Amino acid sequence: MHRLGILLSGRGSNFLAIAKAIDEHRLLGAEIAVVLSNLETAPGLAAAREMKLPAFAVPSTGLKRAEHDAEMIARLHQHKVDLVCLAGYMRIISPAFVEAFPNRILNVHPSLLPAFPGLEAQRQALEFGAKVAGCTVHFVDEAVDHGVIVLQKTVPVHDNDTADTLSARILEQEHRAYPEAIAAVLSGEYSIQDRRYLRHKLQY
Repeated sequence: MHRLGILLSGRGSNFLAIAKAIDEHRLLGAEIAVVLSNLETAPGLAAAREMKLPAFAVPSTGLKRAEHDAEMIARLHQHKVDLVCLAGYMRIISPAFVEAFPNRILNVHPSLLPAFPGLEAQRQALEFGAKVAGCTVHFVDEAVDHGVIVLQKTVPVHDNDTADTLSARILEQEHRAYPEAIAAVLSGEYSIQDRRYLRHKLQY
């Protein structure tokens, strides 16, 4: 059984989508080992505790990024996590964090990367006049919203869209894409060539 570590800072809707996919047997061979947040008040943390999952706050206030990340890494190792899933985790993780879990950290971003990285990607897409938007599940590396792309899903941008309406449609696709991408990565049936994620049966 592959053990997932979920990191979140807010409501945790993608965490809940992952948990639902596991419960509905759409994400096989995986279990949520621990849910961590940098905020004790994160609604997603409360939801995890209601689900009787191990869930802990590791407050970041007053700590340097390296110090906070070291505590997060220790918690993830304590719970023997195989794959780290960022689910609305609103902190940039340090190179040491990436090195601790090489090609074992995933993130979902509400744009078709490399377009519109960073905050308010949906608003960026609208302001740029994009006709298609979507979401990207990617491996995390040392740069922001930069790692190798595992999976993308698209939505049309309507002429009457606001940032809120576009965000809602993209979020629906995030909830589908993230469990699908986790399953693909956990299968091990892929390789990475240059920046390309290639799905196939590995040859031994």
